Amino acid sequence: MAVKERVGLVISNKMQKTVVVAVENRSPHPKYGKIVVKTKHYKAHDEENKCQEGDRVRIQETRPLSKTKRWNVIEILTSEPE
Repeated sequence: MAVKERVGLVISNKMQKTVVVAVENRSPHPKYGKIVVKTKHYKAHDEENKCQEGDRVRIQETRPLSKTKRWNVIEILTSEPE
């Protein structure tokens, strides 16, 4: 079984050791062909609180860490300059 990974944008880092990552899924509409953008939010574990809002991160599925948190931040791909 392959491990699920997603790449998304950090939209909130207001919690301790947790970030909210927005992952966009672009796919054509089945009938009309127009590209439809669907956004899903994932809560991900950020152990060192390194992620800032606007960072592009890679997250990986893991065991349940809390009621809503099932993802782990693997790496920060691009960081927002401060």
